[in-house]
Amino acid sequence: MTTNRAGARSRLSLASQLPLSQLLAIILAVAFVGYIGWKIGQSPVQALQFAFNGLSVGAVYALLALGFTLVYSTVWFFDLYYGAAAAIGAYGVFYLRTTPSIFNPSADVNSIYVNVVFALVIAGVSGWALHNALSSRWRGRIGPAALRIIAGGIAAAAGIYMGVILSYPTLLHVTAAPALGAATALAAGGLAYRGCLAVAPRARAMPFLAVIAIPAAALGAYCGWLTAHAPGAGLYISWGVSCLLAGAVGVALYRGLYVYMRQRARSPLVMLVASLGILLSVAAFITIIFQSAPRALPTAFGSAPWTLAGANIKAFNVFGVAVAVAGFAVLWLVLKQTSFGRAVRAIGDDEEVSKVVGINTTVVIAAVFFIGALYAAMAGILTGHDTAAQPRMGLILLMKGWIASVVGGIGNLYGAILGGFVLGLVEQFGIWDLAGEWKDAISFVLLVLFLSFWPRGLLPRR
Repeated sequence: MTTNRAGARSRLSLASQLPLSQLLAIILAVAFVGYIGWKIGQSPVQALQFAFNGLSVGAVYALLALGFTLVYSTVWFFDLYYGAAAAIGAYGVFYLRTTPSIFNPSADVNSIYVNVVFALVIAGVSGWALHNALSSRWRGRIGPAALRIIAGGIAAAAGIYMGVILSYPTLLHVTAAPALGAATALAAGGLAYRGCLAVAPRARAMPFLAVIAIPAAALGAYCGWLTAHAPGAGLYISWGVSCLLAGAVGVALYRGLYVYMRQRARSPLVMLVASLGILLSVAAFITIIFQSAPRALPTAFGSAPWTLAGANIKAFNVFGVAVAVAGFAVLWLVLKQTSFGRAVRAIGDDEEVSKVVGINTTVVIAAVFFIGALYAAMAGILTGHDTAAQPRMGLILLMKGWIASVVGGIGNLYGAILGGFVLGLVEQFGIWDLAGEWKDAISFVLLVLFLSFWPRGLLPRR
C-alpha cells in the first residue's frame, strides 16, 4: 500500500514538473488515440479502409515533404514553386496524353506557344549545365569560345528535340525512344565502368571503356526499339517528360532569378514572396491554357480496386506508396553515400565556407532544386491520376507538403516521410464522423497544434 502511494506521488510530481503546454499536448494525443481506438472497435473494416486511404494520400504528402525538406535544408528558405511543380506534373500528363476525337474535338490542347516556351527552357538549362560541366573538365584544353559553341549546339539540339516531343504527343513512344535508349546505355555503361574500377582500381580506364561501350550501346538500342514499338508506354513516358519539364523550370528559376535575389535581397521573406508570385502566375497560366474545370488524366494501370478484408484499395495507390518509399531510399542514398550528398550537406551547414573549400555551390543548389521539383511533379501526377488535375491544386498540395514537414520535423529527411504518412492518416481518420470537405480544416488544426506544442516536429533536426 505504501509502495502504491509512493508511486502515485511520484507520478503527480512528474506531471507537475511538466510544462503546461506539454501536458496539454499529451492529453490531446492520448484523447485522439483513444478516440481512434474506440472507432476501430466499432467498425474494423471501415478503419482498415481509412488506413488504406490515409497511406495512399500520405504517400503524395511524403513526396512533397521530401522535396520541400531537401531544398529548405540546403538554402534555408521556403520555395513555394514546388506547388507549381506539382501542377506542371499533373497538367503535363494531361497535355501529352489528351488528343481530340470526333466526339470531343475541343480536347486538342496542344499549343505551339507552350511547346516553344518549354523548348527554350530545356535549351537554356541544358546549355548552362553543359557549359559548367565542360568548363570543369576541359578548362585549359579548349578555349572559352569553343566551349560556348559546343554547349550552345548541344543545348539547341536538346531544345529542338523537346519541341518535337511536345508537338507530336500521339507519337510520344516513338519520339522519346532515342532519349530513353541513350539514357539506358549511359546508365549501364556508367554502372559497369564503376564496377570495373572497384575490382581493379589501378587499371587504365580506356580498355574498360572499349569493352563496356559495345554491350551498353546494344542494350540502349534494344530498349529504344522496345519503347518505339510499345504505344501503351506513352502514358508512362509522359510522367518522365512532365517531371523533367518541372525540374527544368525549377533550375531556370533558380539560375535566372533566385541567384540574383539571394545576392541582393539576403532576406528569406523576399524569396518567399517571389516564389509565391511564381506559384500564382503558373496557376493563372494553367487556367488560361486549360480552363478552370478539373481535368481527368488517362486511366493508369491498377485502377480496378482490390478487396482486402472487406476494404477496397487500388494497385495504383499501392504503387504510390512504393514510389514514396523508394523516393526516400534514393534520396537517403544520394545524400549519405555520394560526394554530391556531402556537398549538399556542407552547403546546408555553411554556404560561404563551402565556396571557400571549392564546392561549386551554384551548380549543387541547382541540382537540389531540380531533384525537389521532380518529387513535387511526381506527387502532382499521382494526385491527378487518383482524383483530377485542377489549376489551384498546387497551392493545396504545397500547404499539405509543408504541414507534413512541420509534423515530421522541418529539415529532417526521416521526419518528411513520417510526417507525410501521419498527416494522411490523421486526415482520413479525422473525417470518420465528418464530411470529406473537412479534411483541409483538420490538416490546419494539426498544423496549429504542432506549432503550439511540438514546434520541432516528431523527429527534430539535429
